[in-house]
Amino acid sequence: MKNKIIVFAAMAAMIIAGCGAMPVRIGAAYRFSNFKGKPPIHIKTSGGKSPSGITPSKIKKIYNLPATGGGGTIAIIDAYDDATIEKDLGIFDGAYDLPACTAKNGCLEKHLMATSTKTDSGWALETSLDVEWAHAMAPQAKILLVEAQTPSGANLLSAIDYAASRKDVVSVSMSWGGDEFSDELSYDSHFMGKYGAVFFASSGDNGAGVSWPAVSPSVIGVGGTSLALTASGTLVSEAAWSGSGGGVSAYEVQPDYQKTYAVPRAKGMRAVPDVSYDADPASGYAVYKTTGSSKNGWYTVGGTSAGAPQWAAVYALGHSATLANMYADKASSSTLKFFRDIASGSNGTCKYYCDARKRYDYVTGLGSPQTVNF
Repeated sequence: MKNKIIVFAAMAAMIIAGCGAMPVRIGAAYRFSNFKGKPPIHIKTSGGKSPSGITPSKIKKIYNLPATGGGGTIAIIDAYDDATIEKDLGIFDGAYDLPACTAKNGCLEKHLMATSTKTDSGWALETSLDVEWAHAMAPQAKILLVEAQTPSGANLLSAIDYAASRKDVVSVSMSWGGDEFSDELSYDSHFMGKYGAVFFASSGDNGAGVSWPAVSPSVIGVGGTSLALTASGTLVSEAAWSGSGGGVSAYEVQPDYQKTYAVPRAKGMRAVPDVSYDADPASGYAVYKTTGSSKNGWYTVGGTSAGAPQWAAVYALGHSATLANMYADKASSSTLKFFRDIASGSNGTCKYYCDARKRYDYVTGLGSPQTVNF
C-alpha cells in the first residue's frame, strides 16, 4: 500500500509540473539512503571582534514578540560537535544582556549521539546560530542541543528520535534540509513527538524548490523574507526573500489543514512553506562562533536556517503555534493579529509559484509572526 501511495504522489506531481507549476524532482533512484542534510546559511561577514546585525530586541519588536519568557525545552538538531558552544553562547548572552544559559544552571544541555563525533566549522556556525537565537527569543526556555554524528539521513533521524522521546521537549528545530526522495513517506512518523513536541524546519535557501524535512506534513516549514529597515532598525516593509525555498511536494499528499484552508493550485499535494521569518543576510543575525576555523569570532549570517530555531522559540513562548492553529488563524477575520501577510517579492521565475501574494503563497506561506499566541 505504501508503494502505491508513493507512485500516486509522484504521478500527481508530474501532472502539476505539466500544469505550469515549479519543477519537482522525481527520481526513484534517489532515496533516503542518499540523503545528506545541508544547513541553509549565508554568511555576510565573518571573524569580527564585535557583533553586527539585527539585535534580539529589534527582531522582537518587528514580530511583536515579548522581551522575555519561554517554557519547556527547545531541542536543536544539528550535525557534528560544536565543542565550544557553551562558551560561545556565554559571550553572545553577555553582548545582548541575556540571562546566562549554562550546563551548570540547567538551561543548556548538549547530547552527543556518538562519543567519537568530529567537529565541522560550517555546522558549528549553524549550531551557534540555532542555539544563540533560540535562547535570545525565549530566554526562560531550556535548550537541548542534540548533535548527530554526521548529517546523513539516518544519523539526523536518530537525533530527532532522541529529542522526540523527551517529555520536556516542546519544540524541535531542524535548520537543515535536502532534496525530496522517493521513499520519504516512510519517515514522516519521526516528526510526531511522543509527548506532543512541534517540529520546525528550514524551507531552503536556493529559491523555488522543495526541501525535506520541511515538506513533511507534520513539520512546520519556515520560509524567508527580506526586511527594509530605517537606520535605527524600525521596520519599513517586509517582502519575500529571493532565496526562500518553496513549492509543491512530489510525494506528500495535501494534509487536512491545507485542504480546509484551500491552499490554491496545490493539486492535492503538500505545499511549502507554512510560515516565514527574516532570512536576508542584509538584515542578518550576529552569531559568535569559535569552533573549527581560523575565522572565529563574530559572524553576521542569514538564511532560512535562522527562522526554524526562532519559530521553535515562538512555540516555547506561547505553546500554541501548531499547523492546525496557524492555518485556522490565517483563515479567520482577525488574521492580522496573527500574521503579517507578505504580498511582494519572489524566489524565481516560475510565475504563480514563485511570487508572494495575499493570503497563502509558495514563498512565504501564511506570513511572518505577529504574536506567540495562535
